[in-house]
Amino acid sequence: MECADLQVPVDWQKPDGRKITLKLGRLKATGTSSEGSVLVAYGGPGGPGIAITQSNPGWWAKLRERMDIVTWDTRGYGEQFRGLSTGLQCAWTRIPIPDLPEDDADFGRLSDTNRGYAEACRLKDPELFANMSSADQARDMEAIRKALGEEKLNYYGASYAGFYGQDYARLFPGRVRTMVLDGTWSHSAADWEHELEEMARSNEQFLRRFFTWCADHDCADVPGLWRAVIARADRTPIPTKTANVAYKSRDLQSFALALARQGDTAWPKLAQAIRKAAKGDASDFVPKRGARYPDQATGVTECTDWPRAANRAEITAAVKRLRRVAPNAGTANTMASATLACIGWPQPVTNPPAPLPKGLPPMLGAGAWGESDAVQRVLSQVPGSATIHHDGPGHTLYGVNACARDHINTYFTDRRLPATTTKC
Repeated sequence: MECADLQVPVDWQKPDGRKITLKLGRLKATGTSSEGSVLVAYGGPGGPGIAITQSNPGWWAKLRERMDIVTWDTRGYGEQFRGLSTGLQCAWTRIPIPDLPEDDADFGRLSDTNRGYAEACRLKDPELFANMSSADQARDMEAIRKALGEEKLNYYGASYAGFYGQDYARLFPGRVRTMVLDGTWSHSAADWEHELEEMARSNEQFLRRFFTWCADHDCADVPGLWRAVIARADRTPIPTKTANVAYKSRDLQSFALALARQGDTAWPKLAQAIRKAAKGDASDFVPKRGARYPDQATGVTECTDWPRAANRAEITAAVKRLRRVAPNAGTANTMASATLACIGWPQPVTNPPAPLPKGLPPMLGAGAWGESDAVQRVLSQVPGSATIHHDGPGHTLYGVNACARDHINTYFTDRRLPATTTKC
């Protein structure tokens, strides 16, 4: 891999101001000549593009016969993320997702707690802290395109990096040649409340698949037991054999979704865990290692990208709405829960979701259960686009699904899309 440094403004609104360093890596085309570059990002946010690409060079072997593979370590995510670009030196950690505030005073305490946590990071580098949204990453992508001397961008964005791509498409629509969004969600919804409901419906579908499987696998009692478990946990947390660990309904819903997403290899374990919880012991939901509660990285990028509740009334309304559309999954693993950790954040939401502009070239989406539907909602705004669906569990397709990888490679090299809805 060839590596290089690229200097970019820490604040793209001040192009002549302070600069930070982006570390770029390139795997050159193995054919007789390169037909251009594909810029690659793996999400996270903060996934170290260089280290991940070096660890998985075989993914790109076929595409490299005709094109260079270029990646970079995203701004703000330095050595603690194995990144080589300018980092924000914070005590990054994963914290339990906050509980829903029960009253206005509780909302105020949540806001104060979150602000205190965030301020410790912000004070390390206030300027960088304020400029780590997905839109800032997209502007860095445009700087990389210019540095490569290429007229238009070819981009592969996996998981959270799909948001970088959607933001790039909004900011620089005339510079897109090809764009692949793999295993991502929508940062392009005109109606954010509707998109939250779609997230909850997708989660509900994971549990319904599991319940359908149970009907034929000696666990037909489990759906009823599950509803009883979450109703009980709503009133009183269900204890475990781990000291000081008891789970509320959203905790259990989050863990259950994590198992349900894995498909039938994990469904017997989930059925057993629910039956045990119905008897008053939620121990089988306790992870074998790591955090004992569903957690998330409270991120500088996430808290500038996603709308957050301004008051407790907004939270209450969202919870009521999502529980109506997803009675088994509730608000678990949606942005309505995740952004609870952003309430009180000292940086405003500078990069909220917004529709894609007209005039974009056809794009390609890909994803497994749930993800492909979310990507299709994004690309329905771009005429001529296509989405690759994998009817099974997983997260992103390019590295693990040869069928999807072949379609994606052909799109990058020849700008030839598969059928509008393709199954792999």
